[in-house]
Amino acid sequence: MEAVAKLKDFPTSPRKARLVADLIRGKKVNQALGILSYQPQQAAPVIKKVLLSAIANWQNRNEDARIEDADLYVKTIMIDGGRVLKRLRPAPQGRAYRVRKRSQHITIVVDTLENQSA
Repeated sequence: MEAVAKLKDFPTSPRKARLVADLIRGKKVNQALGILSYQPQQAAPVIKKVLLSAIANWQNRNEDARIEDADLYVKTIMIDGGRVLKRLRPAPQGRAYRVRKRSQHITIVVDTLENQSA
């Protein structure tokens, strides 16, 4: 039984977060949390928080099962581009440079290893 957690419009470039997401894709949940705890990137604590939310969502759906016995793993993690805020920055000789402030959507799906083989 899988569970999903989503975070929308987080103000960081998706490219930066994908580097962190690639580290935990397909890993067991405990191992993924350990990896995220020691990553220096700005996106790591945010992805960790979304992963903890996905685990809590799984626990709410499966109240009779224990997390320790469930053998959860990160089934999918998607980092999609979100809204782009366009701003202007003053430039020399009366011109203006466009600054694109990107955001991202994070989606994490966790599942049990039993469902992987089925």
